[in-house]
Amino acid sequence: MLILEYQESWVHDFDNLKNILEQNISCNDINIEHIGSTSIKGLAAKPIIDIDIVYEKPESFDEIKESLVRLGYYHNGNQGIIGREVFKRKKEKEDDHSIVDSIKHHLYVCHIDSSELRRHLFFRNYLRENPKEREEYEKMKFKIAEIVNQDRKEYAKLKEVMAKEFVESIIEKSK
Repeated sequence: MLILEYQESWVHDFDNLKNILEQNISCNDINIEHIGSTSIKGLAAKPIIDIDIVYEKPESFDEIKESLVRLGYYHNGNQGIIGREVFKRKKEKEDDHSIVDSIKHHLYVCHIDSSELRRHLFFRNYLRENPKEREEYEKMKFKIAEIVNQDRKEYAKLKEVMAKEFVESIIEKSK
């Protein structure tokens, strides 16, 4: 199943990943945010934890990057979204990490002034506080999953189109 009903375990998964990241990132200038649908209690989601590592001082990015590389990630650029740097796990690692490699997640690094970070936080916070819109978004997600017959790549493409107006309206309301 592509989209699952909300799982309490997602909070625990995020906390485990956050602890590992905090232990391994040598920079003191960070805050780690649980974003995306798994961060919104009661919202069905793809079971993938989305994480933003937020830093304030521009020079901190290099420290964060070096720490993540030591932990087995590689920098994959911004993938076309300015203000959001993507980090992925290396396919072939010398040492698997029992926690990091057992929890599906997306990892992003954002400067505190990043407009993409603001979008993530506005959307998350608004849906946490507004059950009607949260339910509407959930229905949309299930409908998209049904249309694409649970195909993950097709889901992402169609969601980009079908949910764009909804997401933009939520971000506008949350400002």
